[in-house]
Amino acid sequence: MLEVGRTLFFLGLVLLLIGGLLMLAGRVGFRGLPGDIYYESDHVRVYIPIVSSLLLSLVLSAMLWIWQWLANR
Repeated sequence: MLEVGRTLFFLGLVLLLIGGLLMLAGRVGFRGLPGDIYYESDHVRVYIPIVSSLLLSLVLSAMLWIWQWLANR
């Protein structure tokens, strides 16, 4: 049970950090990267964050790789 508690605590901290970063990004004016698709008409708004998703995937993959590397050291 102790391991489950630690895991949930860590996941909570990660979610808190991600939420804070998203709030900060909204205040700074981050609206997407070049390559993201944004379409707006009178009644429809469509946003497809292709490049943002790729960048986020690369950053998270690098973070997990570093975490595993440090854990196995």
